[in-house]
Amino acid sequence: MKFAIALFSPPHAPASRRALRFAEAVLASGHEIVRLFFYRDGVYNASCAMVAPQDELDMAAQWRAFVAEHRLDGVVCIAAALRRGVLNAEEARRYEREAISTGAPWELSGLGQLHEAAQLADRLVCFGGD
Repeated sequence: MKFAIALFSPPHAPASRRALRFAEAVLASGHEIVRLFFYRDGVYNASCAMVAPQDELDMAAQWRAFVAEHRLDGVVCIAAALRRGVLNAEEARRYEREAISTGAPWELSGLGQLHEAAQLADRLVCFGGD
């Protein structure tokens, strides 16, 4: 079965951890993840600028490692990312900002990527949000 997974919550929210554990279980069960899409505050999971307290899990680092290890399509909504200051090198240059807070393995792209993922997958599973 093919899954698309969308995450709307930041790293410190329980939904982020649940989404990661679900994604791990999907792959462990022999299924496929066609795309991970991070939207709204979920874009903070792609930020390398966040520092988790010592007594908490560093969910952003765990997501980064998971996406890189499994060579997954990790897409971050560009509009939500820009609004929240999550910039890759290209966007930092475009908007003349000095801070770069995301990079590989993440790709900044539009909301159309979520729509496409829903079309390619057998199931779209969403975590977090209001």
